[in-house]
Amino acid sequence: MNKPLWRPKQESIASAQVTQFARLVESHQPKLELNNYSSLYDWSVANPEDFWRELWDFCDVKSQRKSTQVLVDGDKMPGAKWFPEARLNFAENLLQLQDDSLAIISLLENGQRTTLTYRELYRRVAQLAGSLRLQGISAGDRVAGFMPNIPETIIAMLATTSIGAIWSSCSPDFGSQATIDRFDQIKPKVLIAVDGYFYNGKSHDCLQRLAEITQKIDSIEKTIVVSVVSENPDIANIPSAEHYCDFLSETSHIDFAQLPFDHPIYIMYSSGTTGKPKCIVHGAGGTLLQHLKEHRLAVDLKKSDVFFYFTTCGWMMWNWLVSGLASGATLVLYDGSPFAKKGLLLLDTIDSEGITIFGTSAKYIAAIEAADIKPKQSHNLSSLRTILSTGSPLSHESFEYVYRDFKNDVCLSSISGGTDIISCFVLGSPILPVYVGEIQCRGLAMAVEFWDDDGNPLKTGKGELVCVKPFVCMPVGFWNDHDGEKYHSAYFEKYPNIWHQGDYGEITENGGVIIHGRSDTVLNPGGVRIGTAEIYRQVENMPDVLESIAIGQERDGDVRVVLFVVLREGITLDDELKKQIKTRIRKNTTPRHVPEKIIQVSDIPRTLSGKIVELAVRNVVHGKPVKNTDSLANPEALALYKNLKELS
Repeated sequence: MNKPLWRPKQESIASAQVTQFARLVESHQPKLELNNYSSLYDWSVANPEDFWRELWDFCDVKSQRKSTQVLVDGDKMPGAKWFPEARLNFAENLLQLQDDSLAIISLLENGQRTTLTYRELYRRVAQLAGSLRLQGISAGDRVAGFMPNIPETIIAMLATTSIGAIWSSCSPDFGSQATIDRFDQIKPKVLIAVDGYFYNGKSHDCLQRLAEITQKIDSIEKTIVVSVVSENPDIANIPSAEHYCDFLSETSHIDFAQLPFDHPIYIMYSSGTTGKPKCIVHGAGGTLLQHLKEHRLAVDLKKSDVFFYFTTCGWMMWNWLVSGLASGATLVLYDGSPFAKKGLLLLDTIDSEGITIFGTSAKYIAAIEAADIKPKQSHNLSSLRTILSTGSPLSHESFEYVYRDFKNDVCLSSISGGTDIISCFVLGSPILPVYVGEIQCRGLAMAVEFWDDDGNPLKTGKGELVCVKPFVCMPVGFWNDHDGEKYHSAYFEKYPNIWHQGDYGEITENGGVIIHGRSDTVLNPGGVRIGTAEIYRQVENMPDVLESIAIGQERDGDVRVVLFVVLREGITLDDELKKQIKTRIRKNTTPRHVPEKIIQVSDIPRTLSGKIVELAVRNVVHGKPVKNTDSLANPEALALYKNLKELS
């Protein structure tokens, strides 16, 4: 067993909310002994009804009526139903505080800073909710947001869900067609959009795209335009448009609609790289309880915390961040490039705003390491308690970098889940040690296992991530999937009555988890399954390599591993560098991982949320069409992989 990079102090373990929760459960069930995370996890998985009932009370969920029955048809996936008699409102639980403590600190790349107290946030939500009601919006209607990560986006979501309407958002860097592909499926009545946004030192106008979007989605009855880059944008070309400030009512009270536990609040979207994005519907109660569980018990989020996550409104981490309001924390929003001020802006923000929980991507951590930034030398960081990382697996080198050059007394929690569950299957814990390359633990009440292709659970070794019992944040379903066929096909086709996430990984001897990549991008040379993340970990920490992408190319009845690399400016892929790459991979993994071909490219295609798209590259290499290039941030990069002589 390897030595941990970090261990929590005993006093921190004793005061953590997850420890307090365990003591509360023991007081209700005196025969229980929940002395560590492992015992608490085992109990939560074996007794999900007790767990969620206890969590509801521990987090003081506000509801009109709590269900005495927690779970119906608990042996069915899909089909299980949680808290069938409960009535609550999602927004009401995020707006329980109405005092002068800070709810939101908002920062734009151009330096603009605004704040909102919980009292001010409630008032502004009331104003917009009143206007939406006057517009005719009621429970079940859809309100869409074409918005950056600013306070008005949170206000719009809370106003929408307070009525019982359903919120769905894209960030304004989405192209017109990508936005239409998403919103036209759900037929929103109201679109709340921005005139523009700041990114990478420039302002970007959205009004032309906004006109095109509203003209092509005939369900939109009203478009509300928020001014960010100009004081009085010209909205004459946008049908039925009104300025945000003119649309607001004088209402000061919110009439929170009390609705069933699984009443829809969010429609999220799959990446859409293989066709039109799937519209994933999430319910109020499941989302609320799961986020409360993860925030309070896995992150130890408290009212005194200042909580930041770098995200756009097209990524589920925005929804996850916003739920921090239910814990009374102060949210720090940032909209702009994470690499502004040569990568120092976000680090400056930790000190200037007193951030205690800092969420980012594995890519950001790798990038600032590559830029030779050493935050512990340049910044104070005394407020920082936890670093969260997601988006892709965090490399061993990035773990070591954080403790060597970022801050050595910090809980580094890599987390992994997805849009599918709007939360995590595996994540961190304030009471567990951190081991290099490992996610700390499986989430409470998430019966996560790794299975082989025949459906046998694996105690050791790599397999498919599955969840063998129902959990509260399973989607309500897919939009316009009336017979549930698409929903069933997405998660339950491979293993009947078992949730199949599509991630490839393993449980470690420490009880942690390693995710090796997506199952559909696993390489299979000679019948041996290899996760792409295992290759990326080795390659992207080489000084000359900025990024890489690996695929399996079908050839002579087998599959050969092909690696594409983006190199530093001025570096050319010669035989010596190829040899270094292959030697490093062979030394630290296995001979099967070594790519047969290594090819230099100038760019790697990625989704609008920043994830690289192995499937799209694989299709191009094999001469197959990529069905939905509008879902890509840089579709022009696909041409770099077409008809390559090296692969013929």
